Amino acid sequence: MPTTEEKAISKKNKDVIRLEREAVIPILKPRLIVHLANLIEQSADRAEFLKLCKRVEYTIRAWYMLQFEDLMQLYSLFDPVHGNQKLQQQNLSSDEVDILEQNFLTYLFQIMEKSNFKIATDEEIDVAQSGQYLLNLPITVDESKLDNKLLKRFFESHPHENLPDFADKYIIFRRGIGLDKTTDYFFMEKVDALIGRFWAWILRKTRLEKVLSRRSSSRKKDPKKDDEIASEVEDSGLYVERVRLENLELSFRNLLTKTTIQEPTFDRIIVVYRRASSKTKAERGIYVKHFKTIPMADMELVLPEKKNPSLTPMDWVKFLISAIVGLVAVVESVEMPKADLWVMVAILSTVLGNCAKIYFTLSVSFLENYLLNVS
Repeated sequence: MPTTEEKAISKKNKDVIRLEREAVIPILKPRLIVHLANLIEQSADRAEFLKLCKRVEYTIRAWYMLQFEDLMQLYSLFDPVHGNQKLQQQNLSSDEVDILEQNFLTYLFQIMEKSNFKIATDEEIDVAQSGQYLLNLPITVDESKLDNKLLKRFFESHPHENLPDFADKYIIFRRGIGLDKTTDYFFMEKVDALIGRFWAWILRKTRLEKVLSRRSSSRKKDPKKDDEIASEVEDSGLYVERVRLENLELSFRNLLTKTTIQEPTFDRIIVVYRRASSKTKAERGIYVKHFKTIPMADMELVLPEKKNPSLTPMDWVKFLISAIVGLVAVVESVEMPKADLWVMVAILSTVLGNCAKIYFTLSVSFLENYLLNVS
């Protein structure tokens, strides 16, 4: 049997994250009721117990139905598609609309709490964004396109603990934890990882890494807190191992072999936000988007109003190769005794077209790989 010290060493050698256990135990309701009913010996008592279960179920369902009807009636006024027309038909003042939208958020947060959804914290976002899984595109939020007044007013009147830094612009609810495993060759992803490691080695050797790190986000993780979390080996937390390409031993030999990676997932994610108002139009629509089975390392997928994704290391290599090949071809055509202008134009057009193809392929691959996971 391995000792506690050996377990701790093996745990440090792996990429293991600690997750908070869910407040509920997922189990089928009929199975639970039947199991409890079978514990009752008298058939009359068993029948009364089943009636009690039905009454409790109907009471809870009635409460949810009433809350849901009120919620949907309010949301019809703030639906981003048709809500503006209904607001104009109601002929409400600006203050009355403000009260109604705060009432909608109150109902929404109550239902989220009753449905065991939790607000994602900064620590969870940091852990989720500390690596990559299947999404190999740097994605950030364009905060200039997001409203920062709606949620700020709500949290001023309804204080919550441990809110994330972006709580005034958007809120991410999450529920349920699963595990996703994918087995594939990941050829392009492995090449990206190798290029990224080579680029990081160059930055360390040239000491440019320190200069670039100064421009990073000012918010940093507390190392003492991380040590405390890592030292709690035998606690009530749930530990899940992350198997990612960036942490595997990669070489040119295993580029063509299949690799299995795994990542914990959020079973359900709901994002709430409002777009920023323009100078000519006040935005009243409230977006409520639902996602399912989202890997934690790919949580950027659910972010609202995302900026256009930037290039990966492999894409930069393609750009550089295309540029170098085009430059060499143009130079050789110029050095010819009779340089043909149309030949140079054709070469430059081909190079620019190839670069544009690489850039627009980012969006296509993004849609093909991830929109099937979104609902």
